[in-house]
Amino acid sequence: LRELSSNNRVKMLVPKKNRLAIYSYLFKEGMVVCSKSVTIDHHAIGVPNLHVVKLMISLKSRDYVRENFCWHHHYFYLTDAGIEYLRDYLHLPADIIPATLKKQMPAAREGEEGKDAGAGGFRGGRGRDDGYRRDESGAGGFGRGAAF
Repeated sequence: LRELSSNNRVKMLVPKKNRLAIYSYLFKEGMVVCSKSVTIDHHAIGVPNLHVVKLMISLKSRDYVRENFCWHHHYFYLTDAGIEYLRDYLHLPADIIPATLKKQMPAAREGEEGKDAGAGGFRGGRGRDDGYRRDESGAGGFGRGAAF
């Protein structure tokens, strides 16, 4: 898998099917997260992690991705130039975009079909008339049950 170049640098040869799998995943998701450990397989793509890291570093040197590194994990984010490059490389039409650029529709929470989703703030619309701190007789109070 190695080939010496003219200036004695080691180049990495990545099989084409692995390269296509990595580039397809990167374009579909818009980002790739991979562990610093290069001896394992990538958890989502199923190719060696070494291939993922080396291809991402190659794309980074051409400003097609930007990298963040935190807690032994590389986070590679696709740039606009990278989107165009992968669109050309993978022969994709212009209307297909990565998942990071798609607008997410706010999903209604379970059981809130008829309710106003904005009412109630962090309490979930409970207000003060939910029986909180009331005994069976309906008398409310704090501490020893004194009504206020």
